[in-house]
Amino acid sequence: MYHSDLELKEGAFVIADAHFSHKRPQLQDFIQDIYSNKLQPTQLIFMGDIFDALFGGIDLTIKRDEKLIKLINAISEKIEIIYLEGNHDFNLKKVFPNVKVFGITQQPLLCKYKDKKVLLAHGDFDGVWTYKIYVKIVRNNFVLKFLKLFDKKILPILDNYLNKKNDCNEFIGFKDFIAKRELNKYGCDYFIEGHYHQNKTYIYDDFTYINVASFACNQRYFIVKYFKDKELLREKLFYKDTKNG
Repeated sequence: MYHSDLELKEGAFVIADAHFSHKRPQLQDFIQDIYSNKLQPTQLIFMGDIFDALFGGIDLTIKRDEKLIKLINAISEKIEIIYLEGNHDFNLKKVFPNVKVFGITQQPLLCKYKDKKVLLAHGDFDGVWTYKIYVKIVRNNFVLKFLKLFDKKILPILDNYLNKKNDCNEFIGFKDFIAKRELNKYGCDYFIEGHYHQNKTYIYDDFTYINVASFACNQRYFIVKYFKDKELLREKLFYKDTKNG
């Protein structure tokens, strides 16, 4: 658990797992509406995997998503943006210089909301040991330099694989999986994460677990809004609320 002095703001937007790419362009319209003040969050919280493949140090991944990156950087000049790196987007501090970026080793991230302790994470911080080794390898500077040499050959193969993935499958046995992780050991009031795309909330005796929906699946996002000591995030649909009235 990484302690921070961050405070979640009423009216903050929480977006997870948009997996932005030319196959999933909807996020750009959403961010454009924030840039043009059609939507007015008090704060932006990206829960990781916002891009399908954005790796700091690999120029090709930055260049092809340049327009959205510029929009996010422009918004970061006006409001606070918190970005939890995921397994599809990492090494981003130089890509987003004014954004508060937190890597996998800084997750779960402890924040405050009113008198509540809230933990934020992309969701893959406590994987099995083989996954933890993989995480270190893909973020290694030497490996990234090697990938940069062959990015025009390797990235199309990666893109082809990612485009075939179904990001909206139901995770059978998800509640049991969460229980086995024993997240109550962190001593928080709310534990919020993405990664699993399940849009589930489980209320336990000592804390509430929230797995936020994937924006990639149907453009769901969430607004921080405390309600009767129970609800912390209010779900919204981008197209329903901003495109079709």
